[in-house]
Amino acid sequence: MEETSKMKKTLYLPHELIIHILLRLPVKSLACFKCVCKSWLSLISDPSFANLHFELTAVTHDRRIMFISTIFHESRSIDFETSLNHFSTSLSLDFLRPHFRSDFIIEMKSSCRGFIFLNCSSKIFLWNPSTGVHKQIPLPPVVSCIDPDDIFNLYGFGYDHSTDDYLVVSMSCDSSTDVADISSTFNIFSLRANTWKQIEFTALLNYRHFPYLDDSFYEQRLGFLCNGALHWLAVHEDLNKDVIFAFHLMERQLLEMYFPNDFDHDFNQDPTDCDLWVFGEFLSLWAIEDRTVVNIWVMIEYGVHSSWTKTLVLSTVDIPTRYFHPICYTRSGEIIGTDGHTGLVKYDDKGQLLEHRSYSNDREGSQVVVYIESLLSLPSDNEQA
Repeated sequence: MEETSKMKKTLYLPHELIIHILLRLPVKSLACFKCVCKSWLSLISDPSFANLHFELTAVTHDRRIMFISTIFHESRSIDFETSLNHFSTSLSLDFLRPHFRSDFIIEMKSSCRGFIFLNCSSKIFLWNPSTGVHKQIPLPPVVSCIDPDDIFNLYGFGYDHSTDDYLVVSMSCDSSTDVADISSTFNIFSLRANTWKQIEFTALLNYRHFPYLDDSFYEQRLGFLCNGALHWLAVHEDLNKDVIFAFHLMERQLLEMYFPNDFDHDFNQDPTDCDLWVFGEFLSLWAIEDRTVVNIWVMIEYGVHSSWTKTLVLSTVDIPTRYFHPICYTRSGEIIGTDGHTGLVKYDDKGQLLEHRSYSNDREGSQVVVYIESLLSLPSDNEQA
């Protein structure tokens, strides 16, 4: 009896030490440890714990690639730091089932702090695949009062550190009028305030319409999050020039950047053959040339046009689709992207092809997004899990 009592004392860990240990564990382990006891369930479910865990593991965040098949609407994820063969089990999209239609399409490109932005049949959802937490975002007022067939939108999703708030951005245009007289509104949805707010930009008052439009934009497009700003590729109508226009989430300002001087891809003709991504810590631009190579530029100093530098030229001749869309890089410097259909491709940091894996029989391909695992919740009272 005396030895058993000593063992119990030896095995005892102070509550503070348990917290410090749990804070350094991966999200997948913490999700399992919720079942250990009620006190651990309460601790791991606490938003303060989730925030502290997110900050402490910032350098070692588990980053994953999410696949959602276009037709079958099946979702799977992969830890791309290990191997392109290590897929997880399917993740549930049951919360989308009531919104399925015959023309149901899921669009996703943006993620932030573990949440993925889903645009589904003109409905907006935020979803944390690590916890199952999701929330439907109401459409902006201007969208709900106009025929959906006459609306096209630019969307984006990000986080404002200054207010600890998640923001959904929507630029909605009424395309029922002549292009030269297109009316547009810029709205921000605050998750903390749970409401939309319209923003006026004095810098645009010199234009008779929103200038960042052209025929390829008559569809919904998701902005790319980088450096605290959402970015879209566009054609500046009044200047007849390809540009990157951005909205800074904290400063609430529009920014405009020009493409690299040696960028000769006609974005207006082939909008799907070039895009933005983050290469290292830099805003990066890629474009396919002659269906044989992918050129990659990085902006070494954000917002400084002269800092654009072409860093890599990747050959696509050994990829069956002759297509490569870079989406992320590994900690060892390898570049991973999609083949434009249902597969992933990996290059080393010298541009040599390493792997190509296909994952689905969906003839329409898949939607792909990179996200990090987190326990974070949204600042609202009506989240669903």
